[in-house]
Amino acid sequence: VQLAESGGGLVQPGGSLRLSCVGSGSISSYVIGWHRQAPGKERELVGFITYGGHTHYVPSVKDRFIISRDDAKSTVYLQMNNLKPEDTAVYYCKLRDSNAWGRGTQVTVSE
Repeated sequence: VQLAESGGGLVQPGGSLRLSCVGSGSISSYVIGWHRQAPGKERELVGFITYGGHTHYVPSVKDRFIISRDDAKSTVYLQMNNLKPEDTAVYYCKLRDSNAWGRGTQVTVSE
């Protein structure tokens, strides 16, 4: 299964965006993570969702970001609220048990 991210853009601080991660096939049995890479920094995990719908977030985004999934649409979402300039990064989704990365989608938080 290959994943493709979309939904990035430019948003002001305090704003919201929803990113989508669409699979080329069924994703229902996969744990899927969202990751991000800011300029000059290493790629980091943002959070993940299990095939049972349980979620985990890193402290920096907890209570602001929400990961959800719609297996009927082979899609995982990343709802990002109260965005901060430090959230600026390229965002990627990935199957937990895969080393394959997509192109990502750019999120820029700026006035």
